[in-house]
Amino acid sequence: MIKPFYLTEEAINDFIKSALKEDIGEGDHSSLAAIPDDCISKAKLLVKADGLIAGLELAEKIFHFYDPALTVTFQKKEGDPIKPGDIAFIVQGPARSLLSTERLVLNCMQRMSGIATYTHQLCQLIKGTSARLMDTRKTTPNFRLAEKWAVMIGGGLNHRYALYDMIMLKDNHIDMAGGIENAINNTKDYLARHNKKLKIEVETRTLDEVKEVLRVGGVDVIMLDNMSTTLMKEAVALIDGRYKTEASGGITELTLRNVAECGVDYISVGALTHSVKSLDLSLKVLE
Repeated sequence: MIKPFYLTEEAINDFIKSALKEDIGEGDHSSLAAIPDDCISKAKLLVKADGLIAGLELAEKIFHFYDPALTVTFQKKEGDPIKPGDIAFIVQGPARSLLSTERLVLNCMQRMSGIATYTHQLCQLIKGTSARLMDTRKTTPNFRLAEKWAVMIGGGLNHRYALYDMIMLKDNHIDMAGGIENAINNTKDYLARHNKKLKIEVETRTLDEVKEVLRVGGVDVIMLDNMSTTLMKEAVALIDGRYKTEASGGITELTLRNVAECGVDYISVGALTHSVKSLDLSLKVLE
């Protein structure tokens, strides 16, 4: 997997630092009180559900960030299929450090594995079509980095990461700008003035709106929002490969394949991150 731009060491370390501060604060008093400071221990990450494993790299970075003396031996690779009873890794080192980082590692890996698993399941539903599955910005505040990372591990694509790396003119932008033509032209002027090279995507809700985007031109992606499959097929034919197309809005497991067969390039599904169930994982001490 090619690392996306947002997965820098600085960004990952900032996330870990903030998360550890939230969880540990002035100190893990339970471990400090009960465990001798020279105690060395070993634990395994035990899988308790079927799915894909995700977050192994992040887990290792959390352990090492908190205490470089913690060592991790992997028995699974990122994105591997897993089943109950599997062991994903073994971590060894100072017992206090192991206990202090346990919950953050589990929180990240359980959610990331759930997202990767669901993403993979949906990708399988559109296998054989030209469509690719994408996430959205419907992510957990301060946890977007891990959630979008998990989508990629599961075989999906990341849409824009945030508001700063792509222009998306949605219905509210268009309505407030006074229409599609104004919104697109204002955007082109803005990008030229600020010497920015950002892709432009425009949301459309009707064939007339698609025709207007085609007339104005100068965009990269046309979103087909909440369209029926009949209307979507007409829109794709109308666009005829001039711009990439994205289907969006209320797409479920039951409708996903039908949407993919309309010929769109991308299908964005917010449920990949906002409605997923965490995968059951547990960190158990080895005797």
